Amino acid sequence: MKTGKFLLALAGAALFAAIPVQAQVKIGVVGSATGPTAFVGIPQRNTIPLLPDKVGDTRIEYIFLDDGSDPTASVKAAQQLISEKRIDALIGPSGSPNAMGVLSFMAEAETPMLAPVGTAAVVLPMDDKKRWVFKTHPNDGVIARQLISAMQARKVGTVGFIGLNDPYGENWYQTFAEQAQAAGIRIVANERYGRQDTSVTGQVAKLVAARPEVVLVAGIAAAAALPHLQLVEAGFKGDIYHTHGSASGAFIQIGGKAVEGALIVGPMLLVIDEIADDVPTRALAHEYVSRYEKMHQQRPPIFGAGVYDAGLLLANALPQALERAQPGTREFRSALRDALERTSGLRASQGVIDMNAADHSGFDDRGQVLMTVRDKRFVLVRD
Repeated sequence: MKTGKFLLALAGAALFAAIPVQAQVKIGVVGSATGPTAFVGIPQRNTIPLLPDKVGDTRIEYIFLDDGSDPTASVKAAQQLISEKRIDALIGPSGSPNAMGVLSFMAEAETPMLAPVGTAAVVLPMDDKKRWVFKTHPNDGVIARQLISAMQARKVGTVGFIGLNDPYGENWYQTFAEQAQAAGIRIVANERYGRQDTSVTGQVAKLVAARPEVVLVAGIAAAAALPHLQLVEAGFKGDIYHTHGSASGAFIQIGGKAVEGALIVGPMLLVIDEIADDVPTRALAHEYVSRYEKMHQQRPPIFGAGVYDAGLLLANALPQALERAQPGTREFRSALRDALERTSGLRASQGVIDMNAADHSGFDDRGQVLMTVRDKRFVLVRD
């Protein structure tokens, strides 16, 4: 009897041992679900349930921490996820300043970071630290090319610039200025303002005095509406262009009637119903919009798309990394970084992604369109 029980136990143990142990990949997510940057962080957090939860037999766990929009808290959250949760990669943080503060810690930990932020400064110029960072929104140069093209089509010769006084605004000025000069468009004014400012009267006065034909605003969401509103109040009659940072419902909500006619280059997902079915990334963008809308009863702003595309990038790269090492190891994180860098022809909600060692954003012009605001919504500009 005892022998029978022993043999049965052995058989059970052998059967258990024969069942493959499913590895689990841990992805940390740091976002600003509260605080001044919550308009970015909330749709990012809301997108997490839509991300792939499995690749092959390997489960993916997402661990979210709220940094309260505080760059110092972003660093602490990233360190906690690395030391306590032993994450294999990080998605976040939400804001450009937050991401700039975190990237050195991620590089030190040799852990890939997928940054859903606007500024290209997180990946350019490339160096030993930034090689661990992958930006999940198109670089400013991609958006700037289409803005310049739209201005050229409208015979624009002079432009006034006003942008945020942070990495987003500064990188935008440098990028736009270089392309504008090459296109023969002269910048006649260059102004800055803070994200929390409630007035830009002085900056607007200087812009109007410089008499540009058009103005470009490099702001984000509601913060981008402020210069636009005060330019209109000051009587400026030229077109007002915006970067993809304004491609948000908050921009329209705060700007109201004053931002009607604004010209914005941003992702097609905001005007997905007007996009032809044969556009390569239309199906992916439509899928994200539909799933988000079903879950949250509203369409996603651009900020959520950065997290969604981060999930697609990881799902595409994980099989390659899993062939080389086990999750939770230094070797796996290194293999995952290498696989992300080899991303080629990946269709995402904001376009097609082709990474390489020098380009850790990888988006080209596909997926971005020229829009305007009409009747309190974004509509496609077709001319």
